[in-house]
Amino acid sequence: MPPTRLPAVLLPHVLLFAAWLVAAPIRAEEADLHTDRDAFTPSTACIPPGTWLAEASQVYIDNRTGNPTSSYPELLVRSGASDWWEWRLGVNYTVGSQGNVVTSVEVGELPFDGHAVYESNILFGFKAAVTRQEGWVPESCFIMEATTPTYAEEWGTSPVATAVWGWELPSGAGRLDAALRYAYSVAESDWFSRWGPSVVWRRPMTERWEVHAEYFSTSTQGLPDDTVRPFFSPGTHYLLTPRVEIGIRVGWGLTDDAAPFFSDAGLGWRF
Repeated sequence: MPPTRLPAVLLPHVLLFAAWLVAAPIRAEEADLHTDRDAFTPSTACIPPGTWLAEASQVYIDNRTGNPTSSYPELLVRSGASDWWEWRLGVNYTVGSQGNVVTSVEVGELPFDGHAVYESNILFGFKAAVTRQEGWVPESCFIMEATTPTYAEEWGTSPVATAVWGWELPSGAGRLDAALRYAYSVAESDWFSRWGPSVVWRRPMTERWEVHAEYFSTSTQGLPDDTVRPFFSPGTHYLLTPRVEIGIRVGWGLTDDAAPFFSDAGLGWRF
């Protein structure tokens, strides 16, 4: 077959596959994969026992000074062990001038001198469901992780603890989630603390499409020059199939310490 005819031959198959993706039915219990990289605030839910969820994304941060930061693949693989427990394993690579402060991937911190940081990490940990929503009692979970560099200028395993809680709002108004993240990280001079409070409102538009609006910030404690970096970030995700989700979010820094803009595009795949 001549090479020039190949696209025409494949076109009907591609169109049928795309139609199947859009038309694949989604049951109510499948309407949300509960990805944790959909926003800075993780989901309050563990994935079902006996299932796996792989999440990945590409993050671009337009730093105010120095080179932009790129972070990828931000791969996180979650394995459901029970209704209230999951195991987590991930890998990531970051290159830039000021670390990565807009996702749950923890990397080292360098001074604002334009110095580039190249860092690859492995992540390991667990997520445990704590409460279910009953009236004003929120659904909540606890995430305990650690990141260890496989290549970095500053070495040391960083523990990261995150508490997440949230409520389904009445009258179909969506969902309100909040989180508080704490990381003990390494810098050029010494170890320091990084705090990350966040709150996000999520609203399903259809059975496949959800939008959200989020506020979060990261602040350091123990550095020679501590910073507070608040962001406003809208985003959306779309279920291609009951097992595959794509999403994007963007954000803008609200102070001079925060990056003016970032973007984060990724996907989730349950199997």
